Amino acid sequence: MNLILLSPLKPTLPISPPPHYNPHFKFKPKSLQTTTPTSKPKPKPGAIIIGAGLAGLSAATHLTSNNIPFTLIEASDAVGGRVRTDIVDGFILDRGFQIFITAYPEAQKLLDYNELELKKFYSGAFVYFDGGFHTVADPVRHFVDAVKSLANPIGSVFDKLLIGLARVKVLSRSNADIVTANEVSIMELLRKDGFSESVIDRFFRPFFGGIFFDRELETTSRLFDFIFKCLALGDNTLPAKGISAIPEQLAKKLPLGSILFNSRVVSVEVNESRVTLESGEILDSEMGVIVAVEEPEMEKLLGRNTVSEPVPRRQLARSTVSLYFSADRAPVTEPVLFLNGSRKGIVNNMFFATNVAPSYGPPGKTLVSVSVVSSCEGVSDEDLTGMVVRELSGWFGESVVGSWKHLRTYRIKFAQPNQCPPTNLLKNPKIGSGVYICGDHWNSATFDGAMVSGRRAAEALMKDRAIA
Repeated sequence: MNLILLSPLKPTLPISPPPHYNPHFKFKPKSLQTTTPTSKPKPKPGAIIIGAGLAGLSAATHLTSNNIPFTLIEASDAVGGRVRTDIVDGFILDRGFQIFITAYPEAQKLLDYNELELKKFYSGAFVYFDGGFHTVADPVRHFVDAVKSLANPIGSVFDKLLIGLARVKVLSRSNADIVTANEVSIMELLRKDGFSESVIDRFFRPFFGGIFFDRELETTSRLFDFIFKCLALGDNTLPAKGISAIPEQLAKKLPLGSILFNSRVVSVEVNESRVTLESGEILDSEMGVIVAVEEPEMEKLLGRNTVSEPVPRRQLARSTVSLYFSADRAPVTEPVLFLNGSRKGIVNNMFFATNVAPSYGPPGKTLVSVSVVSSCEGVSDEDLTGMVVRELSGWFGESVVGSWKHLRTYRIKFAQPNQCPPTNLLKNPKIGSGVYICGDHWNSATFDGAMVSGRRAAEALMKDRAIA
């Protein structure tokens, strides 16, 4: 889940919209629109930023606050990268399973939470296991529910005490300590801390596997501790108008005409502060170039050998598939995340989005969101939909699920970078004279990590130009 991990939970190679996708529903302030779709870029003197995802928008925000002119070049038709939203039949569909955690420290500095109208999830989860649902609850926010759940089969009483102890441990540590601490995989950390295999399989795999799109829990323990701390301090939420409200809010604060849409960069000359567009036009920057695209696109633009920070030879992408359904009603009323603790089937997690944020669906309708942690290559959308419906019929009953109408399937090949050990969550953004990198792959695979990396890239550029 892109807790905005980002994805999540974050793009970036844009996800191609279906043929019937209507781009005009997107909120796009006049300040972000080009004069015509074919107008040629006319960058201002100053910096060039490539990519209008969270990292690029964060960099642009910090340059704006320091009165540094820039041009933000975006290949797609709107801001957000992987953090995008579509409207289908009156439903708000986020592109991929993405949840925003209010305790993200960088986000608290950059975003206006009141304007986002954040809607809260239940602080815990309902875990499907052995034919029924069992509650895992935050004891601070839902003490009675937590006490009642002590005897359920989602781990032993000792496991639940260990979760409380882990909470105390992460709250006692600074974020700087967490992101630089000795690291192992999440699985190694949980076993070392004494958690049983039952609670790992029934809770940690689907919950944190859904956050990092990694059911094997190979992701670094640094990210586990950071997210665990954020969950203890804040709430899981959805913006009332969809996850894209986050990048759109950042974009609204940028100078008029500073973003060029539908303009793809095909190469960057390191040490020259020069970029070439797909149209053939060459743009030179007086101050430098900030490359704010996802990892595979970064390597296309810069080449692996030009990146000073080592990029481990491993699978780069964490993939996911999100499916959306409409229903006349939800079988529950709670704004809760459902986890698959059975280790059977393909569904990792699901929830009724309109239980969390009623604005996600038209009046009288329910939006169902289902997440699969896999690329599901070789399985057609139709077959995948049928598999999900059959599986969830076992959870909620065939009479309930059989009436659901499939709305859309999103296959997100690059949902997050692979961040298994060894990691460096504080990479130097500067890779050459006048060229800087940012993105969730250059910091951490979270919404917050993308924003931090954008700020650090902007600060490095300003420091080099003796402006900070």
